[in-house]
Amino acid sequence: MHSGWKIAALLALAAFALGSLVVGAPYLETALPGGLPLGNALAAFGLCAIAACGASIARRGLVRRLSLLALLVAMAWLPVSVAMAGNLALVFSGARGDAWIAWSAGVAIATVASLALAVLQRLVLVVWPHVGVSQRER
Repeated sequence: MHSGWKIAALLALAAFALGSLVVGAPYLETALPGGLPLGNALAAFGLCAIAACGASIARRGLVRRLSLLALLVAMAWLPVSVAMAGNLALVFSGARGDAWIAWSAGVAIATVASLALAVLQRLVLVVWPHVGVSQRER
């Protein structure tokens, strides 16, 4: 069973990260130790929070596996992005920038889709409690 406070905390972290990025908060440019901008770390945490929320909501089975895969992809977003850019600030030039936009959009879509799928799974199970439940789980 999932804990409501964990899901609420993950959603709060995701909302804070998304809100900060949308409004362009001035603290996003603050450099963390090592030189990574806070905004890049916050974007990575936000993606991971959304995917982790989906993984914690989903029941065992295909939806949980897909949500965990989305979480792994979200965890890989920042390291892959840094490798593509060749710098911590994620400053791109040429075709790498286009590839990074596609990579980032794919990760964002996967994380949001995993959360939406997990919520949909739970809603279906509320309406039809025996759908997708094995005889052993009943």
